[in-house]
Amino acid sequence: MEEIDAFLEYLRFERNYSNETAKSYQIDLLQFEEYVKGCELQLKEVNPNTIREWIVLMMDKGMSASSINRKLSALRSFYKYLLKQGGITTDPMRKISGPKKKKPLPVFVKEKEMDRLLDDIDFEDSFLGHRDRLIIQLFYETGMRLAELVGLNDEDVDFSAKVIKVTGKRNKQRIIPFGDELAKAMQDYLEERNQTVAAESGAFITKENGARISRSNVQNIVKVNLSKVTTVKKRSPHVLRHSFATSMLNHEAELGAIKELLGHESLATTEVYTHTTFEELKKAYNQAHPRA
Repeated sequence: MEEIDAFLEYLRFERNYSNETAKSYQIDLLQFEEYVKGCELQLKEVNPNTIREWIVLMMDKGMSASSINRKLSALRSFYKYLLKQGGITTDPMRKISGPKKKKPLPVFVKEKEMDRLLDDIDFEDSFLGHRDRLIIQLFYETGMRLAELVGLNDEDVDFSAKVIKVTGKRNKQRIIPFGDELAKAMQDYLEERNQTVAAESGAFITKENGARISRSNVQNIVKVNLSKVTTVKKRSPHVLRHSFATSMLNHEAELGAIKELLGHESLATTEVYTHTTFEELKKAYNQAHPRA
């Protein structure tokens, strides 16, 4: 307890830590001290194995990785302080790494919900109606990013070859193919746009005044329209990108092909969608199997 009190004084008066931060460190350190006493040790006698066993205990209790790592951060500062003060000769935290945080699985909209949005929901037969529906289709049928869609120019769409050239992260360009349905939707949109919009900016997706559409406009269009068919909390263009990848995987597209279409640098980034589809399989099994 004396070492902890001295450390907290050091934080407050020499490192200018706030009282709230010092209090948080105190709670974590006192919890660790209680564990150490149960192992019949003193804080200065702790070795890496003691700390690893404490980590395992916290994980077994269901504590989140972020909470455990926060406590380990307090321990690191504490033992660095003891080492600096000469209270210990070896830092037991030197080779300790905390548990990795689980990355959340991608949120996506189910295929039947996307079918309902694109086939059953009424979009007005106007420039805005054609444009808003096309925005949804472009995300869902190509997997492009928000910035890529906003940055599209007329010259980037090749109807004869049925490909779209997009400029992704770090100005890296890639080619995305499209099918007959998306081709017709783009042509219908361009016909409406060219009749309605007087100004020409070269941008493919525009506002009514001919200016390039903004990111916030697109985000709002996606949010409003996804709200009509899904209850997922996230209703963003990126959710439609996830939906594209998940649908491709569900229909047996190769992971490498999906990687190229999405413009991922690493296959590991794309592999997260295999976890998503597996979670859906587990959910379906648990709901349907009588002995699940």
